Amino acid sequence: MLRRWCVLLAMLAVTVGTALAAGPASAATGLVPGQAGFGGGGEAWPWAPPGTGSWVPGGPVNGRTFTSHQGQADSTNWSGYAGTTGTYTSVSATWTQPKGTCSSGDQYAAFWVGLDGYSSSTVEQTGTEVDCDGRTAEYYAWYEAYPAASMEYSPTTYPVKAGDVFNASVVYSTTNNDFVLTLTDTSETPNWTATTTVTVAKAQRSSAEVIAEAPCCTFFGGILPLTDFGTVNFSNAMANGADLGAASGLTAITMVDNFGRDKDTVSALTPSGVTGTAFSCTWKASS
Repeated sequence: MLRRWCVLLAMLAVTVGTALAAGPASAATGLVPGQAGFGGGGEAWPWAPPGTGSWVPGGPVNGRTFTSHQGQADSTNWSGYAGTTGTYTSVSATWTQPKGTCSSGDQYAAFWVGLDGYSSSTVEQTGTEVDCDGRTAEYYAWYEAYPAASMEYSPTTYPVKAGDVFNASVVYSTTNNDFVLTLTDTSETPNWTATTTVTVAKAQRSSAEVIAEAPCCTFFGGILPLTDFGTVNFSNAMANGADLGAASGLTAITMVDNFGRDKDTVSALTPSGVTGTAFSCTWKASS
């Protein structure tokens, strides 16, 4: 299936026009290179054109209010939570791969953890996706170290199906100046783990994210239709070894279309406050 995951466009309804080049060979086996910018992942930019909301510390965006200690943002292709200030060396979370409901046409959805990308020009991330090819749901595991192209893990070596439980982490090594991206399917028999080590020039480690995403971009610009994934539940979300709720600059992100209408909803972190490690994203509309 044809799909492109470019830099994420949080609160910005424009397309990055430069195609990604194929990335270097990975230490992991069973990889399928993305086609010049096609694959999984993306990056967020905290910009807000009229009609798509804005980042407000401790206040409502489009009528949504979460908790007083966090900011809120609307994005055209991200939803979830991000620590957006400070320096990050690790992020991790657990989720159950949701089932894609497919009726016609092509839709796309990814679920991942990552460092960078909210306000920087690189992103290091790994996760899963479910795409609709007409009435058929297709599932994949992938990683990306933007600006290199995303890479799919071979579905034969690393199978993904609805209901599988995944643990994912991205960890920066100060000793080696690289990132270790780890994705484990705890439901397969036997369990599988994909571990990839990448080096990313100019990585700032300025954010940490746990995200559901609609990929971009179409050939004519814009975000691709979002697969009806029902609800995805994230848990055990951590940043820098602490509960995600305690992350500096914590921001709740809701996915919207170009008119500011919700494409999904994002729950509050539980438990509430700085000990929060769990939340859910629920699909509302494809585009």
